[in-house]
Amino acid sequence: MGVETAIQPTTIPRLPRGVRLKHDATRDEWLLLAPERVVKPNPSAIEVLKRCDGKANVAEIVAGLAAQFSADPALIERDVRALLGELASKRMLDL
Repeated sequence: MGVETAIQPTTIPRLPRGVRLKHDATRDEWLLLAPERVVKPNPSAIEVLKRCDGKANVAEIVAGLAAQFSADPALIERDVRALLGELASKRMLDL
């Protein structure tokens, strides 16, 4: 069973200790910072990561994104689950 399969609508994702999403004002770009790693997330990933606060569950994140971007919740959920699974497998996100 893969990480993505384990992600349920009630799963509450959060950035683990030592990982943070930071806006670099000098370069005007968002960075996901982890010990000895820096990732430059794309605009869609940034919107998801901003919501990974340890309070909102996956269903709430999907609903918020679907409303903000007037998009199909099923498509949003698929993409969110894929992103969360990928980040969790790299230990850049706790589920």
